[in-house]
Amino acid sequence: MADYPLTGACLCGGVRYELTEAPLSAGYCHCTRCQRRTGTAASAQARLAPGSFRITEGEELVKMYEPPNGFPKCFCSNCGGALWSRDPDTGEVASVRLGTLDPGHDIRPSFRTFVDYAAGWEDIPDDGLERFPEGRPR
Repeated sequence: MADYPLTGACLCGGVRYELTEAPLSAGYCHCTRCQRRTGTAASAQARLAPGSFRITEGEELVKMYEPPNGFPKCFCSNCGGALWSRDPDTGEVASVRLGTLDPGHDIRPSFRTFVDYAAGWEDIPDDGLERFPEGRPR
């Protein structure tokens, strides 16, 4: 198991953060919003426990896109790197993009959501992960 806190950063390293405890879950999202946000077939992300996230550097570089419905998406204004989503009700960081974590963590996705919207140009692998046609029930 990884030692906490875990750390992470954007592409340019201007924004840095830490997680003080293990995420509640991790999964892949195949929704079209995630496809467009990342430029990939799915977004790998970890759902966080409230209060377990802290920005350690570059808070002034963090900008946010607020879709009409859904969670606001945060990114680095310098490099454009997608970082995390905020809970629209509490404003807390709700999930981080797994690719932004520094190497050495043991977080692995265990499910796939919005598979009904999966990109037609990339098959979902037969990896045994639980699949949900829409969002994962909470």
